[in-house]
Amino acid sequence: MESKLRVRFWVEAALASLSGLLALVTLFWQDWIEALAGFEPDAGSGSFEWVIVGSLVVVCIVLALVARTEWQRPRSTVITPG
Repeated sequence: MESKLRVRFWVEAALASLSGLLALVTLFWQDWIEALAGFEPDAGSGSFEWVIVGSLVVVCIVLALVARTEWQRPRSTVITPG
């Protein structure tokens, strides 16, 4: 008996992991956005970074829940004679 997860699960899981990783990076290194973009959208106050961290955490949680639902979805099974 073989079960197969759809590609959708792997995409959701990867995006959840990526958003979680970016949230952690932003939490510990707030200036990476300015270093990458080359400008400071919040004039150095740090408020933009907190919005980014909060948004990434929400995205991570939502994608993790959607991936969990996909994981628990009844999978079609292939039964081999034998």
